[in-house]
Amino acid sequence: MKTRLLPLVAAALLAGPFLPAADAAEFWAAPAGGEKAAGTAEDPLSLVAAQRRARELRRLATEPLTEPVRIILRGGDYALDAAWCIRPEDSGSAQSPTIFEAAPGETPVIDGGLALGAWQKLSASSRSAASAAAAGLPAAALDKVWVAEVPLVGGRPREFRQLWIQDRKAVRARTPNTGEMDRLLTWDKVDQHTTIPARPGMTGDLGALEMVIYQQWEIALVRVREFTRIGEGANAAVRLRFHQPESRIQFEHPWPAPIMTEAYRAPFFLQNALCLLDAPGEWYHDIAARRIYYWPRPDEELASARAVVPVQETLLEVIGSLERPVRHVEFRGLRFAHTAWMRPALAGHVPHQAGLYMTEAYKMLPPGTPEKKGLENQAWVGRPPGVVRVEAAHNIRFERCRFERLASAGIDAERGLRDFAVEGCVFRDIAGNGLQLGKFMDGGEETHLPYNPADDREVSARLRVANNLITDCANEDWGCLGIAAGYIRESVIEHNDLSDLPYSGISLGWGWTYLTTAQRDNRVHANRITRFGRILYDFGGIYHLSASPGTWITENALGGVVLNPYAEKPHWGHIYPDEGSSYMIVRDNWTETDQRLINTKAYGLTWERNGPDTSAAIRDAAGLQEPYRDLLRLLPARTAPTP
Repeated sequence: MKTRLLPLVAAALLAGPFLPAADAAEFWAAPAGGEKAAGTAEDPLSLVAAQRRARELRRLATEPLTEPVRIILRGGDYALDAAWCIRPEDSGSAQSPTIFEAAPGETPVIDGGLALGAWQKLSASSRSAASAAAAGLPAAALDKVWVAEVPLVGGRPREFRQLWIQDRKAVRARTPNTGEMDRLLTWDKVDQHTTIPARPGMTGDLGALEMVIYQQWEIALVRVREFTRIGEGANAAVRLRFHQPESRIQFEHPWPAPIMTEAYRAPFFLQNALCLLDAPGEWYHDIAARRIYYWPRPDEELASARAVVPVQETLLEVIGSLERPVRHVEFRGLRFAHTAWMRPALAGHVPHQAGLYMTEAYKMLPPGTPEKKGLENQAWVGRPPGVVRVEAAHNIRFERCRFERLASAGIDAERGLRDFAVEGCVFRDIAGNGLQLGKFMDGGEETHLPYNPADDREVSARLRVANNLITDCANEDWGCLGIAAGYIRESVIEHNDLSDLPYSGISLGWGWTYLTTAQRDNRVHANRITRFGRILYDFGGIYHLSASPGTWITENALGGVVLNPYAEKPHWGHIYPDEGSSYMIVRDNWTETDQRLINTKAYGLTWERNGPDTSAAIRDAAGLQEPYRDLLRLLPARTAPTP
């Protein structure tokens, strides 16, 4: 590439170590790169310095560049203390995109975690063990549990809600243990309390105790304010009250809610107290003492294991404005890992659907709004963060990237997107949604209102999500999905492989409305979705909401449903057009059984040739296409792609 720069005198004044040679189009970065390095493979820059030199190359060019500008990341951990920002000044062009890519054969990890130091085993005879026992640690755990000191972050103690040991997520100390839940005894909406069975051993500090409640198609996570034992012997119970603001929201909102009938009482579990640490793989963080307690699994050697807690919530922001979007930027072969999400520790987490948490919600008496006469509830929702946040950006592409070990969402691509692509990527071990796409009426607008912005540039259009491996998402917020798409248009979700999901696989649409919205002309095609609906109910492999003219759902393969015994009833479908779903075509989808669920008046809904008799050729062609099938080796044997 040849580029004419500013006049010679100005170039000479600016050059030094900060300006590349006139024909340079690549800058190398490394975790320990220098600010004034040459920017070569042998003498790499820091990531920020490499990015700024690429900016300078474009800023000082007097003619448009005609070749890509590459920032090549050497392998290693890029530990961030703030989000890495891509701005309009980093924009490329169709002829000269800005590309951030992994060096050949190397693995750069954009990391939001903090590695813990040395672990020490508690001994039943040690002073530290005596102190732990006094604080509530079960006696059986004294010779099993190890302790690590947590460093200060920014000079202050920091709370953590996740811990990974050798890249495997540990379990916050809980009761009952993983795979089991208790049942609520009572649920008092007026007095805002619940009662639960009394369990032995609930002693010590319970000030950070949390309750996770099973609520049909979502969970609720509420922080316990009051823990009062009532009754004696076989009739012993515990009354719980919760902190605000989540207590008000949890008891006022009608949907989803804990089901309480004579035949069914909502399941729950308690977490986050030292007295609950009673099984391998469990941990507890004593924030005041800056200690983490952990009971190793049988195959873990803590003396040599890498233990990581998350610090940063978002690691990459690609954000422009509607007037000046970020343009033509690509990310190739990068990994993003170890993010936090702290809002549940500060305000609880009471989601409406798909992980969108309610900030206000209540039942209306009498029901009805101008837009929907039968609406009996109103809600305002917020949006969980993603490890990557994209807004007001055109021609952005993620290819062969990996998003793993995250406390909230993977990619959060919201408003003002055009020609956005995610292909050949891996989304795995994610607490929330794998991908969040488009608008969900989050923020200040009531969430049931139809989305029709006055400025059409706000609508996200021409998104492509294809050939991605999406597994073990929503492993904390069970109501989240592999792919959660709100109001988008002219977009394609195709040839993805989704597995091991507690609720639905792909959700498209929002609003629960038959009215006209910005949602239309989308395509959900040839995805393979297996082992979904593993915990909740009222789900679908592919779930759809609201009118969507010109939308096609075709040639997907869905099966391998494993129903949870805690579900109130088997309320689900391989494909589930829910309220408002209209003016769309659902055709030629292979499903393992004839189980279907259609909860809509179905205006203009074409439903043809869906079921187990659909062609085996369609079933076998679904999922990853040939150039990306190597990603399947990352799946454990039990999630093999055949439904």
